[in-house]
Amino acid sequence: MNFREINCINENILRAIDDMGFENMTQIQEQIIPIALEKKDVIGQSQTGTGKTVAFGIPIIENIDFESEKIQSVIMTPTRELALQVSAEINRLLKYYPSKSVALYGGEEITKQIKRLKDRPCIIVATPGRLMDHIRRRTVKTEYINTVVLDEADEMLSMGFIEDVEEILNEMPNRLITMLFSATMPDRIKNISKTFMNEPAHIKVQSKAMTVDAIDQKYIEISEHEKFEALCRLLDIYQPPLCIIFGRTKRRVDELINGLQLRDYKVEGIHGDMRQEKREKVLEKFKKRHINILVATDVAARGLDISGVTHVINFDLPQEIESYVHRIGRTGRAGNTGISFTFVHPKEMEFLQEIERHTKSKMEKYKNPTGAQAKEAIYLRASDKIVDTITNGKEEQLERIAKTLLESYDAVDLIASALKIMTKSDKRKATVRLTGESPLKLSKKYRKFENKNRAGSDKRNYHKKSDNRKNHQDHRNRQDKKNSNEKGNKDKKSVRYDRKRQRSNNE
Repeated sequence: MNFREINCINENILRAIDDMGFENMTQIQEQIIPIALEKKDVIGQSQTGTGKTVAFGIPIIENIDFESEKIQSVIMTPTRELALQVSAEINRLLKYYPSKSVALYGGEEITKQIKRLKDRPCIIVATPGRLMDHIRRRTVKTEYINTVVLDEADEMLSMGFIEDVEEILNEMPNRLITMLFSATMPDRIKNISKTFMNEPAHIKVQSKAMTVDAIDQKYIEISEHEKFEALCRLLDIYQPPLCIIFGRTKRRVDELINGLQLRDYKVEGIHGDMRQEKREKVLEKFKKRHINILVATDVAARGLDISGVTHVINFDLPQEIESYVHRIGRTGRAGNTGISFTFVHPKEMEFLQEIERHTKSKMEKYKNPTGAQAKEAIYLRASDKIVDTITNGKEEQLERIAKTLLESYDAVDLIASALKIMTKSDKRKATVRLTGESPLKLSKKYRKFENKNRAGSDKRNYHKKSDNRKNHQDHRNRQDKKNSNEKGNKDKKSVRYDRKRQRSNNE
């Protein structure tokens, strides 16, 4: 369905959409936009990368009175990166309007944000904690807010922001439209929809497979102490133009950054403890390809929108299976292909199988790369450089030196020596030690689902009467044995008690 088929969308928005290169709506846009334009509450349940921002952005802008200088719409997001990304997307939709959105988030001086708020934006995009600060300071007034969006509500729940969200919603009694977007619907999120929303339409967009077909998913079964060397070998073999490496903890990210820099890789990283200014600088360097490797935690990478990422390496498995989908979704975008590698401890294979079940996809097992394979790849790239140099032109001075060398040495020996010099790097041999991390165990919520399936499987076999009789008899035999043992134990205890009492009487 084309955006222009919805007659009530303003021409200014349609012009902005044309400039953004969009023609047809995504599934969630097609279902959300008409409902929200009728000023009805709506729940959108879908994965990341489905076009949610435009789905709620268009109805928001349609409800704005641009002659008023009041804040009329609030979009809440779980992370500062996502807040910045959503704000940028909203501003693209606002291209032909006199007002822009403003992003408010922790990690930036609040005085800078107060200064931006003096420009009187009609729309703000904020993380819950920082929004609460502004509401208490009265730098954000809630009386005129008519539209509220909760983006990635399940992430806000998992990060502990949900109490702030509820308090903020209580501060906005005049809202006309509430939109909630979430990949999953835990009970706490359902309670929010019941408490703060008015008969919302529930739009659920399900994909056949949660992961992208364009991503070649591989895993390496490997012990903890082998992971760093395997990582370096993968980087040497593939030489990724743009690669994101995911670590489970901030400590892990810091250690990976330091270790890879010690080995002379062009790498930097981001996590929640870094100042926002530094994080933005690192991301800018990555986007401009001044570095080709970015190390990140799940939270810091949430909402990253960087084109051209070719490889994703899961150095550690994520705590939540849903995070795996988000991680590998950083590659294989906009018609491009991508490769993901996941390091799995032998004790984590059950977790990997649950990821495959959850994503409806199968990962290919990949052998732990050897040092010889990494060296071979380095030598081949060096030989390509020599060929490129020959193709791009000759230098007379170098030719004279080459002819002199050929008079004394074999050509093969000369080229081999040149390759050795080109690929020699003492830094690649630097010793790096990482703090060990315990293997992940499958959490109870996934085991619960697994047990349900097993229970269902047992029920399907109940028609086998002979098996049922046998199982029932086995159960009775076990119960009789248990009762007999318990009776025997009681008798033994009674005998011991009688003997003890007898000794006491004798004394």
